[in-house]
Amino acid sequence: MAFILGSGSPRRLELLGQLGIAPDSVRPPDIDEDPLAGELPRPYCARIAREKVAAVVADENDVVLCADTTVALGRRILGKPADEGEAREFLTMLSGRRHRVITAVAVRRGDRIWERDVVSTVRMKALSQADIAGYLATEDWRGKAGGYAIQGPAGALIPWISGSFTGIVGLPLAETAGLLGAAGMKVWA
Repeated sequence: MAFILGSGSPRRLELLGQLGIAPDSVRPPDIDEDPLAGELPRPYCARIAREKVAAVVADENDVVLCADTTVALGRRILGKPADEGEAREFLTMLSGRRHRVITAVAVRRGDRIWERDVVSTVRMKALSQADIAGYLATEDWRGKAGGYAIQGPAGALIPWISGSFTGIVGLPLAETAGLLGAAGMKVWA
């Protein structure tokens, strides 16, 4: 049995390392991540994780793990900003407000898929134009859902969370360990 991480995210790789797990292979799937018309954030996130895990080519006995993280402001999905202008728009919308960070995890072995999603609430402080400009200058927003990463410089913008810190980063470890165990992997081995 091989363990395959279906993600190019260095954060997910680091989080797995906290459990002492190193994938035998890293194979990021190439799927269309555009939301469907009228799709709500939580079902969207779960669908993307399922589609990712189904797209990874693996042997029958291999364990494949994929995840997706989505930032939701009400019913609106804030994906990865296309450019600095969109990142500024996201940060302006999140300023002084609570939002949800949803991470869905899917684990596949053979034809069986185990999945969980974790919803955390995050409050971003009221951001000044200097806060936004300073954060954008770090370039840390690139490739991050909602235009920020709590584990980086944006941590200074977030005074309060409720939920899973590792879920907000991109892989909820408690739930992930449970899913891997259900698929027959030894966690803590």
